[in-house]
Amino acid sequence: MSKDMRKLLIMNTISSIVAIYNGIFINLYIWEHEHSITEVSLYNMSMFVFWGISFLTATKLLSRFSIRLPLAVSAICGAAAFAYLMAFELDNRMLWIALLGLPVGGMFGFSSASQNVSLTLRGRGAEFSAYFSVMMIISQVLAMAVPFAAAQVINGFGYAGSFGLMLSFVALMLGFSAFMPRITLAGATGEPRDPERGKFRFRAAFGYPGSKWILLSILVSGIFLQFQNLFTLLFTFTVTQDKLLIALLNMLYTCCSLLGLLLYRKVKSVDETKWLWFGMSLMAVGFVIVLFREPAALILSNVLTSFGMFFFSTVWNAQQFRFIQHAEPNGRASFLVWRECTLVVTRCVLLGLTLPLKNMGGAGFAFVVSVTIVCVMLIPLFQQRAMRAAGKRRL
Repeated sequence: MSKDMRKLLIMNTISSIVAIYNGIFINLYIWEHEHSITEVSLYNMSMFVFWGISFLTATKLLSRFSIRLPLAVSAICGAAAFAYLMAFELDNRMLWIALLGLPVGGMFGFSSASQNVSLTLRGRGAEFSAYFSVMMIISQVLAMAVPFAAAQVINGFGYAGSFGLMLSFVALMLGFSAFMPRITLAGATGEPRDPERGKFRFRAAFGYPGSKWILLSILVSGIFLQFQNLFTLLFTFTVTQDKLLIALLNMLYTCCSLLGLLLYRKVKSVDETKWLWFGMSLMAVGFVIVLFREPAALILSNVLTSFGMFFFSTVWNAQQFRFIQHAEPNGRASFLVWRECTLVVTRCVLLGLTLPLKNMGGAGFAFVVSVTIVCVMLIPLFQQRAMRAAGKRRL
């Protein structure tokens, strides 16, 4: 990988530490109050709505400035989020939860836009697979280490201590942003007054053969991803709320992902589309199992979906970045903006379905699971057709 790609990898690693903590322990912090699916769903909905807004704002900033600015803004949003958790508690709990989602969404939206746009501008061909493979290994190591370390800090110093620890990582993000490469859409277009710069049109994003299949894949992926992100946590929280045990269970899930990595690298004869079908089939089986509602079934579900998630994350991301690598820079940026906004919308659709749920049972929950399983099995079908059309385009 190039020097710029290695710097992106380091920044992604730092932000991943904060993301892993946020994904587990801020959700647990909210869940512990009343064990309310509604409260956790509201927080995630608020976060993802502002994530989408921040992603669009950051991409527009990149039409004039380098990635250093939105990465710095991302760190400032992170500092605001943890300061809010440490210093504020409103009488209206639902308002407090909704407001918490704003700086958290801003942190991840600005960071995600900067890194994704940078990847599309500096990444080349096989570099995408190399980058995502290395990032996947780092993510698995962090997924084991961060929950365990955070659990120890919370047990020793309370949540306030862990919020302070995350503030130090956010400060590290802010400092490292000054050393990031000066990647910008302005420099990529070559024309400082390009009238299309900063205008992320739908046609520029999805005006290629196979784009309709990529768009359909993104639509159903948002539903699936949000179900996976939300209920993997809630299944674990239902089994136990012991911080250390939660960390150990996450280590188990991470080991399953590492097993997926080992299998992916060991078996060279299977193409990536077949791996995607395999992974999504595991996800579907895992989601069916949760309908049994037994603690062992919930853990087994998370084991299977963690194994399957490796193949989705590796193949889906690499295919989508390769799909747009031949587009001009503004087309790539347009694709990322529309992809992120589409994912936010469909994530919120899933969260809207979960808001009325009182527990993980009954017809309402079974309906949500059924919708998710259908989306899971459509993803490899849509991806396969998109890549086939993209291959013909290059011919």
